[in-house]
This record gives sequence, C-alpha cells and structure tokens, in this order.
Amino acid sequence: MNHRLDDARRVVVKVGSALLADEEKGAIRSPWLDALAQDIAALRARGTEVVLVSSGAVAVGRGHLGLLRPQLRLEEKQAAAACGQIRLAHAYQEALARHDLSVAQVLLTLDDTEERRRYLNARSTIETLLRLGAIPVINENDTVATNEIRYGDNDRLAARVAAMIGADTLVLLSTIDGLYTADPRLDPDAKLVEEVHAVTPEILAMAGKAPPGYSSGGMVTKLEAARAAMGAGCRMVIADGREAHALGAVGADGRGTWFIPAETPRAQRKHWIAASLKPMGVLTVDAGALAALGAGKSLLPAGVARVEGSFDRGDAVRVVGPDGSEIARGLVAYTASDARRIAGHKSREIEEILGYRGRDEMIHRDDLVVLGQDNGEQDRTRNGATGTP
Repeated sequence: MNHRLDDARRVVVKVGSALLADEEKGAIRSPWLDALAQDIAALRARGTEVVLVSSGAVAVGRGHLGLLRPQLRLEEKQAAAACGQIRLAHAYQEALARHDLSVAQVLLTLDDTEERRRYLNARSTIETLLRLGAIPVINENDTVATNEIRYGDNDRLAARVAAMIGADTLVLLSTIDGLYTADPRLDPDAKLVEEVHAVTPEILAMAGKAPPGYSSGGMVTKLEAARAAMGAGCRMVIADGREAHALGAVGADGRGTWFIPAETPRAQRKHWIAASLKPMGVLTVDAGALAALGAGKSLLPAGVARVEGSFDRGDAVRVVGPDGSEIARGLVAYTASDARRIAGHKSREIEEILGYRGRDEMIHRDDLVVLGQDNGEQDRTRNGATGTP
C-alpha cells in the first residue's frame, strides 16, 4: 500500500474540533493552524484544489461565552456557534493569507445537500470559489439548524461535500491514527487496519464509542462517512491530526486507514446519471451536435432542435438524435421553459433571451453520459463543446 496525496486532484479535509480548539479555554491552537495552512499551500502549489470542513465553532464560542459545562442546550450551542464561527473564519483567513490564499466561508444544513435546487446552488458556489482560487471553509450552519435538519457531526458533512463536488480524496484529521480491529483504548492487542475496500458489518463492528470531550464524532460516524464517500467514488483516509503538519504527513509515514472505492468519482457519477435517475424530459439534437457528443463535447443550446417534457434545472433528461434514437443522458442546466426559449441559439445570446446569464452549456460534458461509450473514454476526452458559444 502506497497511498499519498501527490496524485489528488481535489481534496476535502475535515478538521476535528479537538485538534483546532483548546477544549478547556475555548481558544484556537494557532501554531497547529499555521502548520495546516503551510500544508494546504504546498498542496495548492502542486495544483491540488482544497476544501476545508472545519469543526470548532462551538468549542471556540463557548469559551468566550463562559459555557464550559459538558452538556449544552441546543440554543446554547447555537449561540456558541454564532460567537465562535466569526473567530474561526478570521483565524483561517489570517493563517492562509500568509500564503497569499483567499478564504471563503460556507455554512450548510442537511437540507442544503438533500433538496435539489439548494444542492445545485451550493455545489455551484463551491465550484466557483475553487475556480477563482479560494479555499472554501465549510461548517454546519448551527445557528439555524434544528435537531431534525442536522448532520450531527462534520465527518458526515465532509463526506456529503466530497460527493457533492466530485472530490477524489477525503481526509479526516482526527485524534486517532485510523481504524483498529478493536478499541485501542481498551484492547492492547488491537491492530491498525491499513486498507478497507468495503464497509462491511465486520468493519462496523470494529468501531468503538466516541471519545470524551466536545467532539460529536467517533469511529462510527467516520465509517458512515467512509461508506458515503466510497459510494461517490471518493477515497478516504483517517489520519492522526494531533501533530503539526499532519496533512503533509498523510500517506508519508505509513500510518492511517485508507478506504478505497471500486470506481473513480467521475465514473461513479456517470453511472448514477445513466442508471439511477428517472429522465424528466427529452432533448432532440441536430446532426452536428450528434457527432460532437460522440467526441465527448458538451451540449450547447445551438445544437438542440426540440425540447419536450417538464423539468427543472439539474433534472435528468434523455438526449436523442434526429431519428429519435436515444444517444445520451444528462443533467440539464435549464428549466424546460428556458430550454425551449434558447434552443437553437448561440450561447452568447442566452442573456438577451432569458434576461440573465446562465451556463453556456445546455448539458455540460461532466453531467453527460453518452450511451454505449466507456466512462474511461469519456474521462479522457477533455476538450470542446457542441456548437459555437
């Protein structure tokens, strides 16, 4: 086994509360955060995109509000989060600014990754921030979330974010260096499990209870996160984050547990689009678009001859050729009514027709599956789009 972050394209890093904040004083561990910022800068210098999912807002805020007893009511946690989040964001901003890296704060609730339109908006925002070179720092929106719409821990939130943005690697920095065959605090013979290819009942049985303190996670939630990440084609590692430069050491010192999916994020997404979603409409394309789709290009409005059905942005649609035979499936970037208005038009005309500037593509190639074409072949085709913008 030789897993490293050198080949990672897009990494989500989850930072545990116990690593970032002094639980007794509610203060941010600035030297540790500075070392993390250096590791992030090194990844960025290699061309790797980085997203942070950071705990710690409640732990930091409760110290400033004097709420240091172990159990807090929901409204007290929300107050602590509101107080701590601004301090946390400022600390990240200062640490990463030393490396000329911009920071953006993104607060999510469970509904934001389950309700389709909000999911698309959140994904679009994070994608845009990455494209502009910023480091998104994500946390649960504790100040508005109720028990019914909470993740409950940032391990599962990190896995949802990794799946949402098509990350290839999820790093859970924790106070333990991986999954053991038994709880190492109780069993001196427990051994580190270095690699997992499926979260089976036997693997789940290895998880113990959450450690004491302000952390809401534990090995059970990490395994649930692993199952979600692997289902999206994203590999995951549980690594010890207690020492400085823990992120830079991932994969270098041989410690940690890697969870390896059977497919890549792109291949898994293509399979999901092709086989798991019910098409809500049909786009008929012209001969030029038909040929371009076969070459792995995106579908632009100029190549669409007809729009049928009732669908919203982000819904799955069938793509058929001039003879009516299905050639592809994809996630459409416009509602049915807007798609009808821009069909056959150049992308540069979209704003004039609709009154707003949407995407150039009717279906982007990353959201398109050409039936009968190997996913790996589609992944290798990286250039161009149908029609002229």
